[in-house]
Amino acid sequence: MSDTAPGHPAGRPEPVPPVRLTEPAGSVQPAEAAESVRPAEPAGPVRPAEPVPPIRLAEPAGPDRDLAAMRLALAEAALAVAGGDVPIGAVVIGTDGTVLGRGHNIREAAADPTGHAEIVALRAAATAVGEWRLTGATLVVTLEPCTMCAGALVLARVDRLVYGAIDEKAGAVGSLWDVVRDRRLNHRPEVITGVAAPDCTALLDTFFAERRAPRRPHFGDR
Repeated sequence: MSDTAPGHPAGRPEPVPPVRLTEPAGSVQPAEAAESVRPAEPAGPVRPAEPVPPIRLAEPAGPDRDLAAMRLALAEAALAVAGGDVPIGAVVIGTDGTVLGRGHNIREAAADPTGHAEIVALRAAATAVGEWRLTGATLVVTLEPCTMCAGALVLARVDRLVYGAIDEKAGAVGSLWDVVRDRRLNHRPEVITGVAAPDCTALLDTFFAERRAPRRPHFGDR
């Protein structure tokens, strides 16, 4: 007989109810507080996701591969809309053209303030290679990265950044700030801009037009 409680999908842990301390602030010693808030035991083992076969772009390194990778990023961006997120997509490409990671905005869908496409793709790529350094990799994203994502790709030691649409309101790769080319940092990736920019911009314009008409699109709300 399954140990899974009725109403809960098999293989997933039961949600942990929130805990509220009833003692006044400062009245409980740290050891007592730690004792009173213990994590619940998991309901059962969580099955890992099925591995996705790697994709390798056939195009040689250069503009043709960048454009092919941007097409994949645009396909990722379209997936964000179903979760109520701004359609931004990203992929991380290895030196041989292998897609190491991909992602789209999940900030609304996952209630995650760091759920930007670049962060999702970088995390997936780091998992794929087994380390946080993504030396030699190219990050391809449909919109100019914000400060968080620009900082993340610098910290990940990404060699190249390719993006499509410019974000004049929140871009951190030359528009509002220029994090990735700051000479005070110990790593500065190569930057390629404007790849498939009309397609990237059109996807964003359509999204905002449907939700904010007649207000002008505001890419900074990503």
